[in-house]
Amino acid sequence: MAQRPATALLLAAGRGERMRPLTDTCPKPLLQVRGKPLLQWHLEALARAGCESAVVNTAWLGEQIEAHFGDCFKPTPGVEAVAATVQGCNTGVALRYSHEGQDFGGALETAGGIVRALPHLADVFWVAAGDVFAPDFVFDPAAMAAFAASGLLAHIWLVPNPAHNPGGDFGLSADGLALNLPKVTAPAGTGTPPRYTFSTIALYRRAFFEAAWCGIPAGNPAGVKAPLAPLLRAAMDADAVGASLYTGAWTDVGTPGRLAEVNG
Repeated sequence: MAQRPATALLLAAGRGERMRPLTDTCPKPLLQVRGKPLLQWHLEALARAGCESAVVNTAWLGEQIEAHFGDCFKPTPGVEAVAATVQGCNTGVALRYSHEGQDFGGALETAGGIVRALPHLADVFWVAAGDVFAPDFVFDPAAMAAFAASGLLAHIWLVPNPAHNPGGDFGLSADGLALNLPKVTAPAGTGTPPRYTFSTIALYRRAFFEAAWCGIPAGNPAGVKAPLAPLLRAAMDADAVGASLYTGAWTDVGTPGRLAEVNG
C-alpha cells in the first residue's frame, strides 16, 4: 500500500561545518541534546500532534540518520526511541528519506531540498530544520487547518533575536503578516519596526514551490541548489506570508558552544 502524502518535512541535509569536529563522524541532527538525538525532539512533537508521515532530507552522513530512525518512528513512554522497519506504521510517524547526498553529491539548500521532496508532500505541510531545538513548540493541527483555509502561501514562526542574529530576519505586522523589512541600524524608540529571527519552523502550501513562484521543476530532477529566503521575501511583498511570534525555548544548535548551553 502506498504511503499517504507526508504532512511534514524535516531538514537534515547540512554539513554542520561550524559544529566540527563533532560532525566529522556524526550528522548534526543525531548529536545528543538532553539525552536524545536533536532530530528526535521534532519527531516526538509531530507524533504528539498526530502527524502520520514525514520526509527527512539528508546529505552529509545521511545513511546514519536513516539507520537510526528507520522508516517508522514510534515514541514510547519511558523509552528513548523506537525505530523500526515495519509495514504501515500504524502507531507512529512513517518516514521517507530524500537523500540529496546520494542523488546529487550534496545538499540542495532549503528551497531546492523542499522541491526535491515535493512529490511526497501533502498540499499543506510543516517544515522545520533538524538542527533547531524547540522542545515546547506544538505542531498544532488547528494551526495547519487555519493556514489551509487562509489562502496564504506560507506561515512562518518568528522568535526573539538570539545573540548570534541581533538584526533579525523579518518583521511582523499587527494583522499577522510577515514583513520583508530592510535591515537597518536605528536607535531604540525611533519607530523603526522590529525584526525577528525566522525560527525555520513554518507551514507551506505546495503551490508556493510550483511554477508561479518557483522556477525549479517539480521533484527537482536536476538537483538545482536554491535558497528559500528570496522566495519568502517575494511572497511577503505580495502579502502572502503569515507569521506568528513564538516565545518558547528555541535554540539554533549551530556551534559546540550552543550545544553545550542547551545541554546545561
